[in-house]
Amino acid sequence: MLNIKNLDVFYGHIQALHGVSLTVGDREAVAVLGANGAGKSTLIKAVMGWEKPAAGEIEFNGQNINRLAPWERVQLGIALSPEGSRVFRDLSVMDNLRLGGYLQSEAAIRSQMEVVFELFPVLAERRNQVAKTLSGGEQQMLALGRAMMSAPKLLLIDEASMGLAPILVERVFAVINDLRQHGVSILLVEQNAYEALNVVDRAYVLENGHIVLEGVPDQLRQDERVKAAYLGG
Repeated sequence: MLNIKNLDVFYGHIQALHGVSLTVGDREAVAVLGANGAGKSTLIKAVMGWEKPAAGEIEFNGQNINRLAPWERVQLGIALSPEGSRVFRDLSVMDNLRLGGYLQSEAAIRSQMEVVFELFPVLAERRNQVAKTLSGGEQQMLALGRAMMSAPKLLLIDEASMGLAPILVERVFAVINDLRQHGVSILLVEQNAYEALNVVDRAYVLENGHIVLEGVPDQLRQDERVKAAYLGG
């Protein structure tokens, strides 16, 4: 579904990504693990169209999307749950969700709203509540729900666990695992390797803008470099 080939991205004269290549298959969940500053969010921004690659290709379902605007990528079926639980803080839960489905018909919005409320029952309970009054975990769920409102084929999730208490992290990753039952492919960029490796099929390790490792979760859990850098072992 997603095929990234030899991607280079610069910020001015600073190169953030160096020849990054990765794939995400249909209904597959893939993680990109790395420390803060490794280039994970830059990768997400490039896929979403917020950063223009200096070299390389991004293909979605066989189509080169390098030149497409972000909203055109949404139309194709790509959605983003951004870093930091970014929601429209002064709007209600319902209004946040409706904005996520702005390209959909009214019937499609109603249908997708049912999917979101099934995934996130707390959002159904708080549908009329202003977003800024939600807890951090609930705001993260709202950000994921808003992304799901566009009925995406590929969901990009940027640092789902950032700033959350451990018990909320577990809840959020349980929901990410549930998303796969709805036929969504997932590209998850995450510092929390322990939780990420429990919900994905494959993972890549990004260091200083380079892919340095890739494999299935069991392989990476046994790798001494991953243990030392990400799993506390």
